[in-house]
Amino acid sequence: MGGGVHRVAVLVREGVLPMELGIVHQLFGQARSADGAPLYEVVSCGVEPGAVRADADFAVAVRHGLEALEAADTVVVPASHLLDETRPGEGPVPAALAAAAGRGARVASVCTGAFVLAAAGLLEGRRATTHWLSCGRLAAMFPAVRVDAAVLFVDEGAVLTSAGEAAGIDLCLHMIRGDHGAAVAGDVARRTVVPPHREGGQAQFTALPVPPEGTSSTSAARAWALERLDRPVTLAQLAARASMSVRTFTRRFRQETGVSPQVWLTAQRVQAARRLLEETDLPVERIAERAGFGTAASLRAHLHAAIGVSPSSYRATFRGPGGA
Repeated sequence: MGGGVHRVAVLVREGVLPMELGIVHQLFGQARSADGAPLYEVVSCGVEPGAVRADADFAVAVRHGLEALEAADTVVVPASHLLDETRPGEGPVPAALAAAAGRGARVASVCTGAFVLAAAGLLEGRRATTHWLSCGRLAAMFPAVRVDAAVLFVDEGAVLTSAGEAAGIDLCLHMIRGDHGAAVAGDVARRTVVPPHREGGQAQFTALPVPPEGTSSTSAARAWALERLDRPVTLAQLAARASMSVRTFTRRFRQETGVSPQVWLTAQRVQAARRLLEETDLPVERIAERAGFGTAASLRAHLHAAIGVSPSSYRATFRGPGGA
């Protein structure tokens, strides 16, 4: 990908979900540099230019054909309930996506757009997600894909997938955050009036049995933990805050967030460390203490496991030459 404004191509197919199409334009379109310059150019394209019927009582006027993918730095594929789970490999789209990925474009899907990425061979051997109602079908149709039904999105580097429609917001903010840092993504989130980062995964939205009367949530315990990330937080303490046994709390926590308490707590500490690396001049040792990792070595290990870079490399990327 070259320098300058990052070009995002949104692939519009028959039956496109209008919300998903709008999410990509809205979020990437609002990302601005410190001096107010747009950071992305977003264009819509179809198999060919013209009117494309949406999953609503209107059509979308698309000005570009598949040639727009040839100049794109990122390609986003919103869902089409008409095609995704029945004919995802139909037509020229899978080959065009494979060609875009082959020359280095980042390719992402929203909701059941993952079926099209799979049909293009882009999810082979990779972890991926889609709407929780469609995860079983994706796994059955493409057994080489490692389907994860519990998460809001999956980042496999050059290929990313997200769960149901609103998870497209999480995915777009994640890509913006990765491209330009938390400050830019946070500004976009504030303008859109959405949280910059949502806890847990789509397991919290799946159809679960109604909890027995009197069962409480783990949200208060999570809020308590977030206020004391710089101190030790044990599973027993969390369970006590929720007035549950450790066993009940662990089961309920996983139902509500999609992950175990320890995995969630580590992710929150990594997120806190990333914010401090981006927004402060604190030394790495002090950031490790404030994020709850204790030592710089522990912070380095956890940050590398989460995003594949060291604290100094992360800070250099997102604070630039004027940073610490």
